[in-house]
Amino acid sequence: MTGSTGFIGRHVTAFLIGRGDDVCAVQHPRSQRGAPPGATVVRAPLEASALAEAFRGVDVVVHLAGVVSTVREREFFDVNVEGTRGVAAATRAAGARLIHISSLAAAGPASPSAPRSEDDTPAPIDAYGRSKLEGERVVVDTPDLRWTILRPGVVYGPGDRALLPLFRLAALGVMPLVGRATAAYTFVHVRDLVRTIAAAIDHDLARDTIFVGHPRPVTTRDLLAEVRAAARTGAVMVRVPLALARLAAIAGDVGGKMLGRPLTINSRRYTELAAEGFVCRVDRLRDKL
Repeated sequence: MTGSTGFIGRHVTAFLIGRGDDVCAVQHPRSQRGAPPGATVVRAPLEASALAEAFRGVDVVVHLAGVVSTVREREFFDVNVEGTRGVAAATRAAGARLIHISSLAAAGPASPSAPRSEDDTPAPIDAYGRSKLEGERVVVDTPDLRWTILRPGVVYGPGDRALLPLFRLAALGVMPLVGRATAAYTFVHVRDLVRTIAAAIDHDLARDTIFVGHPRPVTTRDLLAEVRAAARTGAVMVRVPLALARLAAIAGDVGGKMLGRPLTINSRRYTELAAEGFVCRVDRLRDKL
Protein backbone atom coordinates (compact mmCIF):
# COMPACT_ATOMS: atom_id res chain seq x y z
CA MET A 1 0.00 0.00 0.00
CA THR A 2 1.21 3.50 -0.81
CA GLY A 3 0.24 6.50 1.30
CA SER A 4 0.03 4.34 4.43
CA THR A 5 1.21 7.12 6.75
CA GLY A 6 -1.48 9.59 5.68
CA PHE A 7 -4.86 10.33 7.23
CA ILE A 8 -6.72 7.66 5.25
CA GLY A 9 -3.79 5.27 4.93
CA ARG A 10 -3.33 4.85 8.67
CA HIS A 11 -6.98 3.89 9.06
CA VAL A 12 -6.80 1.42 6.16
CA THR A 13 -3.60 -0.15 7.49
CA ALA A 14 -5.03 -0.60 10.99
CA PHE A 15 -8.23 -2.15 9.63
CA LEU A 16 -6.50 -4.60 7.31
CA ILE A 17 -3.98 -5.69 9.94
CA GLY A 18 -6.80 -6.04 12.44
CA ARG A 19 -8.60 -8.51 10.21
CA GLY A 20 -5.44 -10.55 9.64
CA ASP A 21 -4.08 -9.26 6.32
CA ASP A 22 -0.34 -8.88 5.71
CA VAL A 23 0.27 -5.22 4.82
CA CYS A 24 3.38 -3.91 3.09
CA ALA A 25 3.57 -0.16 3.62
CA VAL A 26 5.54 1.71 0.94
CA GLN A 27 7.09 4.91 2.30
CA HIS A 28 9.12 7.48 0.43
CA PRO A 29 12.82 7.29 1.38
CA ARG A 30 12.71 10.87 2.72
CA SER A 31 9.49 10.43 4.70
CA GLN A 32 9.82 11.44 8.35
CA ARG A 33 6.48 9.99 9.40
CA GLY A 34 6.37 7.01 11.70
CA ALA A 35 5.44 3.66 10.18
CA PRO A 36 1.93 2.31 10.79
CA PRO A 37 2.06 -0.28 13.63
CA GLY A 38 2.09 -3.88 12.41
CA ALA A 39 2.93 -3.16 8.78
CA THR A 40 6.05 -4.29 6.94
CA VAL A 41 7.72 -1.07 5.77
CA VAL A 42 9.54 -0.75 2.45
CA ARG A 43 11.12 2.58 1.54
CA ALA A 44 10.88 3.36 -2.16
CA PRO A 45 9.91 6.26 -4.44
CA LEU A 46 6.85 5.95 -6.68
CA GLU A 47 8.85 4.56 -9.59
CA ALA A 48 8.24 1.22 -11.29
CA SER A 49 11.81 -0.04 -10.91
CA ALA A 50 11.96 0.88 -7.21
CA LEU A 51 8.53 -0.62 -6.46
CA ALA A 52 9.20 -3.95 -8.19
CA GLU A 53 10.67 -5.55 -5.07
CA ALA A 54 8.04 -4.06 -2.76
CA PHE A 55 5.20 -5.51 -4.85
CA ARG A 56 6.70 -8.98 -5.33
CA GLY A 57 4.29 -11.61 -4.06
CA VAL A 58 1.55 -9.04 -3.39
CA ASP A 59 -2.04 -9.88 -4.37
CA VAL A 60 -3.53 -6.36 -4.27
CA VAL A 61 -1.97 -2.91 -4.33
CA VAL A 62 -3.89 -0.01 -2.73
CA HIS A 63 -2.58 3.26 -4.14
CA LEU A 64 -3.36 6.08 -1.70
CA ALA A 65 -0.27 8.27 -2.03
CA GLY A 66 -0.88 11.65 -3.62
CA VAL A 67 -0.58 15.40 -3.30
CA VAL A 68 -3.77 17.16 -2.21
CA SER A 69 -2.38 20.61 -1.48
CA THR A 70 0.69 22.48 -2.71
CA VAL A 71 1.82 25.91 -3.89
CA ARG A 72 3.54 24.28 -6.88
CA GLU A 73 0.95 23.19 -9.45
CA ARG A 74 3.51 20.97 -11.17
CA GLU A 75 3.76 18.87 -8.01
CA PHE A 76 0.17 17.67 -8.46
CA PHE A 77 1.12 16.10 -11.79
CA ASP A 78 4.56 14.86 -10.71
CA VAL A 79 3.00 12.75 -7.94
CA ASN A 80 -0.65 12.19 -8.86
CA VAL A 81 0.12 11.31 -12.48
CA GLU A 82 3.74 10.19 -12.81
CA GLY A 83 3.74 8.51 -9.41
CA THR A 84 0.58 6.64 -10.40
CA ARG A 85 2.27 5.62 -13.64
CA GLY A 86 5.05 3.96 -11.65
CA VAL A 87 2.61 2.22 -9.32
CA ALA A 88 0.46 0.95 -12.21
CA ALA A 89 3.47 -0.42 -14.09
CA ALA A 90 4.87 -2.16 -10.99
CA THR A 91 1.46 -3.61 -10.12
CA ARG A 92 1.07 -5.05 -13.62
CA ALA A 93 4.59 -6.52 -13.49
CA ALA A 94 3.77 -8.18 -10.16
CA GLY A 95 0.56 -9.68 -11.55
CA ALA A 96 -1.42 -7.96 -8.80
CA ARG A 97 -4.70 -6.02 -8.82
CA LEU A 98 -4.71 -2.25 -8.29
CA ILE A 99 -7.19 -0.38 -6.09
CA HIS A 100 -6.58 3.22 -7.12
CA ILE A 101 -7.92 5.89 -4.78
CA SER A 102 -8.84 8.92 -6.86
CA SER A 103 -11.26 11.72 -5.92
CA LEU A 104 -14.64 13.20 -6.72
CA ALA A 105 -12.60 16.23 -7.81
CA ALA A 106 -11.57 14.24 -10.90
CA ALA A 107 -15.22 14.18 -12.00
CA GLY A 108 -15.89 17.85 -11.30
CA PRO A 109 -18.68 19.82 -9.62
CA ALA A 110 -22.37 18.98 -9.63
CA SER A 111 -25.40 20.25 -7.77
CA PRO A 112 -27.58 18.25 -5.37
CA SER A 113 -30.40 18.39 -7.93
CA ALA A 114 -28.20 16.83 -10.65
CA PRO A 115 -25.57 14.68 -8.93
CA ARG A 116 -22.80 13.17 -11.02
CA SER A 117 -22.78 9.55 -12.05
CA GLU A 118 -19.72 7.52 -13.00
CA ASP A 119 -20.80 7.57 -16.66
CA ASP A 120 -20.83 11.38 -16.91
CA THR A 121 -18.01 13.07 -18.82
CA PRO A 122 -15.46 14.35 -16.26
CA ALA A 123 -14.97 18.11 -15.98
CA PRO A 124 -12.50 18.93 -13.19
CA ILE A 125 -12.12 22.63 -12.40
CA ASP A 126 -8.66 22.89 -10.80
CA ALA A 127 -5.16 21.47 -11.09
CA TYR A 128 -5.75 18.93 -8.35
CA GLY A 129 -8.85 17.54 -10.06
CA ARG A 130 -7.14 17.49 -13.46
CA SER A 131 -4.14 15.64 -12.02
CA LYS A 132 -6.39 13.03 -10.38
CA LEU A 133 -8.29 12.52 -13.64
CA GLU A 134 -5.04 12.16 -15.58
CA GLY A 135 -3.87 9.65 -12.98
CA GLU A 136 -7.05 7.65 -13.55
CA ARG A 137 -6.38 7.64 -17.28
CA VAL A 138 -2.88 6.30 -16.67
CA VAL A 139 -4.41 3.39 -14.76
CA VAL A 140 -7.06 2.72 -17.42
CA ASP A 141 -4.50 2.84 -20.24
CA THR A 142 -2.01 0.46 -18.61
CA PRO A 143 -2.21 -2.77 -20.66
CA ASP A 144 -3.14 -6.02 -18.91
CA LEU A 145 -3.74 -4.31 -15.57
CA ARG A 146 -6.67 -5.34 -13.40
CA TRP A 147 -7.91 -2.23 -11.61
CA THR A 148 -10.71 -0.64 -9.61
CA ILE A 149 -10.88 3.14 -9.24
CA LEU A 150 -12.58 4.62 -6.17
CA ARG A 151 -13.58 8.30 -6.13
CA PRO A 152 -14.35 9.41 -2.56
CA GLY A 153 -16.07 12.67 -1.78
CA VAL A 154 -14.94 14.81 1.16
CA VAL A 155 -13.39 12.42 3.70
CA TYR A 156 -13.64 13.29 7.40
CA GLY A 157 -13.03 11.58 10.74
CA PRO A 158 -10.37 11.10 13.43
CA GLY A 159 -7.01 12.45 12.31
CA ASP A 160 -8.42 14.69 9.57
CA ARG A 161 -6.87 18.15 9.53
CA ALA A 162 -8.73 19.59 6.52
CA LEU A 163 -11.72 20.64 8.65
CA LEU A 164 -9.57 21.77 11.59
CA PRO A 165 -9.63 25.47 10.55
CA LEU A 166 -13.43 25.45 10.90
CA PHE A 167 -13.16 24.23 14.49
CA ARG A 168 -10.56 26.90 15.23
CA LEU A 169 -12.87 29.57 13.81
CA ALA A 170 -15.76 28.20 15.86
CA ALA A 171 -13.62 28.56 18.98
CA LEU A 172 -13.09 32.21 18.01
CA GLY A 173 -16.85 32.71 17.74
CA VAL A 174 -17.13 33.19 13.96
CA MET A 175 -18.28 30.74 11.27
CA PRO A 176 -17.75 32.21 7.76
CA LEU A 177 -20.37 31.08 5.22
CA VAL A 178 -18.69 31.37 1.81
CA GLY A 179 -20.06 30.40 -1.60
CA ARG A 180 -23.51 29.60 -2.90
CA ALA A 181 -26.24 29.09 -0.33
CA THR A 182 -27.46 26.03 -2.26
CA ALA A 183 -24.03 24.40 -2.66
CA ALA A 184 -23.65 20.94 -1.17
CA TYR A 185 -21.03 18.22 -0.99
CA THR A 186 -20.82 14.45 -0.81
CA PHE A 187 -19.08 13.50 2.42
CA VAL A 188 -17.86 10.13 3.63
CA HIS A 189 -16.58 9.14 7.06
CA VAL A 190 -13.09 7.64 6.93
CA ARG A 191 -14.31 4.39 8.49
CA ASP A 192 -16.86 3.97 5.69
CA LEU A 193 -14.18 4.66 3.08
CA VAL A 194 -11.96 2.04 4.77
CA ARG A 195 -14.81 -0.50 4.58
CA THR A 196 -15.24 0.35 0.89
CA ILE A 197 -11.53 -0.16 0.17
CA ALA A 198 -11.63 -3.49 2.01
CA ALA A 199 -14.69 -4.54 -0.02
CA ALA A 200 -12.88 -3.60 -3.24
CA ILE A 201 -9.94 -5.75 -2.13
CA ASP A 202 -12.28 -8.68 -1.49
CA HIS A 203 -14.32 -8.29 -4.70
CA ASP A 204 -12.50 -8.34 -8.03
CA LEU A 205 -14.40 -5.55 -9.82
CA ALA A 206 -11.89 -5.32 -12.63
CA ARG A 207 -12.02 -2.13 -14.68
CA ASP A 208 -14.73 -0.34 -12.70
CA THR A 209 -14.91 3.25 -11.40
CA ILE A 210 -17.03 3.88 -8.30
CA PHE A 211 -17.96 7.02 -6.36
CA VAL A 212 -17.73 6.68 -2.57
CA GLY A 213 -19.86 8.77 -0.25
CA HIS A 214 -22.87 9.00 2.01
CA PRO A 215 -26.22 9.14 0.19
CA ARG A 216 -27.27 12.51 1.65
CA PRO A 217 -25.22 15.54 0.56
CA VAL A 218 -24.26 18.16 3.13
CA THR A 219 -24.79 21.87 2.51
CA THR A 220 -22.21 24.42 3.61
CA ARG A 221 -24.65 25.80 6.17
CA ASP A 222 -25.32 22.31 7.59
CA LEU A 223 -21.59 21.64 7.81
CA LEU A 224 -20.94 24.84 9.74
CA ALA A 225 -23.86 24.12 12.06
CA GLU A 226 -22.54 20.63 12.81
CA VAL A 227 -19.01 21.94 13.47
CA ARG A 228 -20.43 24.62 15.76
CA ALA A 229 -22.45 22.01 17.67
CA ALA A 230 -19.45 19.67 17.97
CA ALA A 231 -17.27 22.53 19.18
CA ARG A 232 -19.98 23.53 21.68
CA THR A 233 -19.68 27.22 21.00
CA GLY A 234 -22.14 29.97 20.25
CA ALA A 235 -20.25 30.97 17.10
CA VAL A 236 -22.11 33.30 14.76
CA MET A 237 -22.43 32.45 11.07
CA VAL A 238 -21.28 35.35 8.92
CA ARG A 239 -22.09 35.51 5.22
CA VAL A 240 -18.94 36.27 3.20
CA PRO A 241 -19.52 37.62 -0.34
CA LEU A 242 -17.65 35.76 -3.07
CA ALA A 243 -15.95 39.00 -4.15
CA LEU A 244 -14.39 39.33 -0.70
CA ALA A 245 -13.43 35.65 -0.70
CA ARG A 246 -11.74 36.17 -4.07
CA LEU A 247 -9.59 38.95 -2.63
CA ALA A 248 -8.70 36.74 0.33
CA ALA A 249 -7.78 33.93 -2.10
CA ILE A 250 -5.40 36.19 -4.01
CA ALA A 251 -3.77 37.23 -0.73
CA GLY A 252 -3.59 33.55 0.23
CA ASP A 253 -1.78 32.73 -3.02
CA VAL A 254 0.82 35.39 -2.33
CA GLY A 255 1.23 34.40 1.31
CA GLY A 256 1.45 30.71 0.43
CA LYS A 257 4.29 31.30 -2.02
CA MET A 258 6.15 33.39 0.55
CA LEU A 259 5.76 30.73 3.24
CA GLY A 260 6.24 27.77 0.90
CA ARG A 261 2.98 26.10 1.95
CA PRO A 262 -0.67 26.54 0.94
CA LEU A 263 -2.84 28.67 3.20
CA THR A 264 -6.41 27.87 4.22
CA ILE A 265 -7.88 30.16 1.57
CA ASN A 266 -6.30 30.33 -1.88
CA SER A 267 -7.40 30.34 -5.52
CA ARG A 268 -7.97 26.59 -5.64
CA ARG A 269 -10.13 26.70 -2.53
CA TYR A 270 -12.01 29.71 -3.89
CA THR A 271 -12.77 27.87 -7.15
CA GLU A 272 -14.25 25.01 -5.17
CA LEU A 273 -16.28 27.33 -2.91
CA ALA A 274 -17.66 29.23 -5.91
CA ALA A 275 -18.86 26.03 -7.59
CA GLU A 276 -22.41 24.68 -7.39
CA GLY A 277 -21.18 21.90 -5.15
CA PHE A 278 -19.61 18.46 -5.48
CA VAL A 279 -22.33 15.84 -5.28
CA CYS A 280 -22.35 12.34 -6.75
CA ARG A 281 -24.63 9.34 -6.95
CA VAL A 282 -23.70 6.29 -4.89
CA ASP A 283 -25.94 3.67 -6.56
CA ARG A 284 -22.99 1.77 -7.99
CA LEU A 285 -21.25 1.77 -4.60
CA ARG A 286 -24.35 0.34 -2.94
CA ASP A 287 -25.01 -2.25 -5.65
CA LYS A 288 -21.46 -3.53 -6.17
CA LEU A 289 -19.62 -3.03 -2.87
